[in-house]
Amino acid sequence: MIVAFASLLLIGTATPGTAAPPVYDVVIYGGTSSAVAAAVQVRRMDRTVIIVAPDQHLGGLTSGGLGWTDTGRKEVIGGLALEFYQRIKKHYDNPEVWVYQKPEQNSHYHPDEDAIWVFEPHVAERTFEAWIAEYEIPVVRDQWLDRDSGVTMQDNRIVAITTLCGNTYRGRTFLDATYEGDLMAAAGVSYHVGREANSVYDETLNGVQLIPPNRPACLGRTLPDRQRRPGPSGHFFAYEVSPYVVPDDPSSGLLPRIHDEDPGETGQGDHRIQAYNFRMCLTNHPDNRVPFPKPEGYDPLQYELLLRTLQAGSRHVFGKFDPIPNAKTDTNNHGPFSTDNIGMNYDYPEASYERRREIIREHQQYQQGYLYFMANDPRIPEDVRRHYNTWGLAADEFTENGHWPHQLYVREARRMISHFVITENHLRRRLPTDQSVGMGSYNMDSHHTQRYVAYNEQGQAYAQNEGDVQVNPGGPYPIDYRALTPKREQCANLLVPVCLSCSHIAFGSVRMEPVFMILGQSAATAAVHAIEEDADVQQIDFDRLRQRLLDDGQILEWRDPNRQTRNVWPAELEGVVVDDIQAQFEGHWPTAGAIGPFVGYGYRHDDNEDQGAKRAQFQARLEPGRYEVRLAYSAHGNRATNVPVVVHHAEGQSETSVDQKQTPPIQGLLISLGTFTFGEAPAVVEISNRGTDGHVIADAVQFIPVPATAGQDD
Repeated sequence: MIVAFASLLLIGTATPGTAAPPVYDVVIYGGTSSAVAAAVQVRRMDRTVIIVAPDQHLGGLTSGGLGWTDTGRKEVIGGLALEFYQRIKKHYDNPEVWVYQKPEQNSHYHPDEDAIWVFEPHVAERTFEAWIAEYEIPVVRDQWLDRDSGVTMQDNRIVAITTLCGNTYRGRTFLDATYEGDLMAAAGVSYHVGREANSVYDETLNGVQLIPPNRPACLGRTLPDRQRRPGPSGHFFAYEVSPYVVPDDPSSGLLPRIHDEDPGETGQGDHRIQAYNFRMCLTNHPDNRVPFPKPEGYDPLQYELLLRTLQAGSRHVFGKFDPIPNAKTDTNNHGPFSTDNIGMNYDYPEASYERRREIIREHQQYQQGYLYFMANDPRIPEDVRRHYNTWGLAADEFTENGHWPHQLYVREARRMISHFVITENHLRRRLPTDQSVGMGSYNMDSHHTQRYVAYNEQGQAYAQNEGDVQVNPGGPYPIDYRALTPKREQCANLLVPVCLSCSHIAFGSVRMEPVFMILGQSAATAAVHAIEEDADVQQIDFDRLRQRLLDDGQILEWRDPNRQTRNVWPAELEGVVVDDIQAQFEGHWPTAGAIGPFVGYGYRHDDNEDQGAKRAQFQARLEPGRYEVRLAYSAHGNRATNVPVVVHHAEGQSETSVDQKQTPPIQGLLISLGTFTFGEAPAVVEISNRGTDGHVIADAVQFIPVPATAGQDD
């Protein structure tokens, strides 16, 4: 949060006639949940640490309204992150803390479980502060890094950081645990802002997403075609709503918060970042409810597009009142026009502190106005207005800030570019992650980045959003230590557990608060090891780091114990592997994973339907040469005995038939299709269900280089 407050504590500040500031083993810049977890870990390793926080409140989003934890698979949350949620659970085990609700009235409180994943903001903040007190961790607050000249370097190492008020903090190692990556940037470390093109890291979900993948059709009541336009998800407009001040009159000008520029092409990179908002703590308990305030500068025209959407029949505004204890909610964005302030944050990551404050004030004004508009504007449909008048801000939360969250949800800002960049391919396990220091598992989740003018088949304009992607990576995945370390030549004693080295779409999954705590603990452990080994953070003994993380309860690898089938990750196989999630399909090929073994998280099958109408094509760009080509499938009695498989190679094409009832001879997973020569053109293996007599499986194709032998061209 970028709001100036008076300092509570000044530590490590030199004044005339006093000694130089102490040198801490670890200096942590930032007050996020990651920062607190890192500081606790340093103290548990008997080293000195200080948190230099621009914030007044510790915990970032975790204590700033995000009480409905985005966990993914809870089984991969370990170490201090798990301990945090266990401490929260102990708080709620006390019957006296349930003031506005009985424990049994909250569906997420289970007395027999050791952790709880939903909680009130003030409880989270007290838990963080209890850690600080327990380990006697010095914290200096309201300390803003001098981003122009406040980082003192000697060669490729940070020696000290200085804040705008002149305080200097010296350290042997440093952590940037901010959401913005300010220390990282000021130290000269490479980073990226915006969405990379898909082509940069060979991804499919990065860049502009005009045609969102894997999204079900939106539902709406039957209206004339001009008004209703089913979209790919609930965050897109399901109705064709005019974007103009006077409906269908371009001369009247555009409504606020929409542009008529070219939105770009699918997969193209741009400068845009996903929308921010505040995660609000609301309540419908009359004894604790504060009516939604009318913000200064309130302008109902800002919400005209929302009004038209509601009048067309949408009721998306009833969603995402996620329950937390004591009859409260963590209320997030939901629907095509929501608390997400789309397109109003592009300059935030690199903006000055004053400009960031302006952006935060505008977001607060917009979101408070959104609530006031729905509760009070007489044009709002009565059922919506009545619903919103049963809700209000929680009177016992954020009491010093008008009951409004103190932390803006900065979903992404800068992202470091290191020698190792986590991408969609690592999350899907297409590429190896050799140095795991924690795990993530949430969807690859990007919120909308722009609202633009689209046109229907008749040339009529309507409002549409772009940028939403919510795709499961297929299960938990490891996060590589090298993504936390800058390029060594840029900085050798800095770790970055929040703005780590990720592509935009990969960061959409990694960016969850439990993961930030996990990575904060791992980064702190690595920082201490770098001191003990007198090594750069890029050169520490990883095996030693791994063992310490495991000893401290971190989860570095995980397989679902309930899964009876065995899967093999593409990175475990030799050569080039093209999994089914990379293949191109004609016709409907459902995903399955009931029968193993298989490559990755599952396989596709033709459902034994529409024979001759379905094809699966696996393409790979290979270095010219000879390769053995292998086909992966899981055998079963219901499979086809005559699956046509065609290999397209430099000398033409070769067709064979595969009996998928028979167990593959190689590892029970793969069968060789032969050895072929490939040139500059892509290698293609095509599977079809032409004339087949059972289910056809399309799992993966493996290309293994064959060494040149005597008589063969090199």
